[in-house]
Amino acid sequence: MLEFIYQHFDTPGFFRLFGFVSFRALLAAMTAMGFSFLFGNVIIERLRRLNFRETIRSDGPESHHAKAGTPTMGGLLILASMSFACILFGNFANFHFTMLLGATLAMGAIGFTDDYSKVVLKKKNGMNARTKMVLTLAIAFLFCYGYYVCTPAELRPERGISYTNTGLFVPFVKGQLLDLTAWLAIPFWMLVLVGCSHAVNLTDGLDGLAIGNASIVSITMGILAYVTGTARAANYLNLPVVEGAHEISVFLAALTGAGVGFLWFNAAPARIFMGDTGSLALGGSLGMCAIILKKEILLVLMGGVFVMEALSVILQVASFKLRGKRIFRMAPIHHHFELLGWPETRVVVRFWLIGIILNLLSLSTLRIQ
Repeated sequence: MLEFIYQHFDTPGFFRLFGFVSFRALLAAMTAMGFSFLFGNVIIERLRRLNFRETIRSDGPESHHAKAGTPTMGGLLILASMSFACILFGNFANFHFTMLLGATLAMGAIGFTDDYSKVVLKKKNGMNARTKMVLTLAIAFLFCYGYYVCTPAELRPERGISYTNTGLFVPFVKGQLLDLTAWLAIPFWMLVLVGCSHAVNLTDGLDGLAIGNASIVSITMGILAYVTGTARAANYLNLPVVEGAHEISVFLAALTGAGVGFLWFNAAPARIFMGDTGSLALGGSLGMCAIILKKEILLVLMGGVFVMEALSVILQVASFKLRGKRIFRMAPIHHHFELLGWPETRVVVRFWLIGIILNLLSLSTLRIQ
């Protein structure tokens, strides 16, 4: 909104600062964080009065039973904080920005419906799994198809790397590795989006674990967005120049600020849980950003903690069905370490450290190609 005022009205010199993406990204992060701090207690109390409280699975670690009754659907706080900052400092003339925000809120709406079914309607497993997957795939398809249609099919900048909008980039390899074409690219993008969304959802099992790692990834992704959208920096690093991608850094800054603000209340012992309302939206937004920035493969390294959590579940289920034996004491893998005797805070902090290391490695790949 403030960027629109700067662009279309004769404004004082101070407002010229809103023409700089870096300035708006900084303000978006601070605003989202401040919004969370200001309204966090209000939302927690409201959710408690509405009896939107978490139920704990009976087969989970015994230490988690004390968490029963903690307010859930805290993803509403994340989405509200992020949206408020995006409305103030985002550029809605940028199609990628607008589409990204809209699809993130849509993913959050699916998560909210699932949470509502569990905690209010008292359906043990929440929304019907098939319905949930169909809706998630529908949003993923709309986003991926919209991205494909509204992005130039072939990009040939005067300087820098030429590539197609369906091109695939791999770390340590300069330039586009191959062109997937629409028939392969759209299903592949949908897999990235849905996979990332559900991986974050699986990670959300300990206080601060999911939101901490999601914030780490969003910081890295924000740096990538700014660099990828800045031709001089992208050319120097042998990256594809994505027109207008630097605007995505405003969205990611708002997401980071909202995440850090939420972590204030979600850190152990958590006063609020994000629920599917937050986890599906967070994972989906990171997947969508990776698609726009042509970093789908690099996302596997950046979101290595989420990949590890999802793989632990897949391996556990496959092993039990094929061999009748479990690999881990409990999946996702963070519960395995709990049952080994690690305190919850130790698991969370060490997983954060793993996430930081993986994201530093991700940034280091930018020049090694």
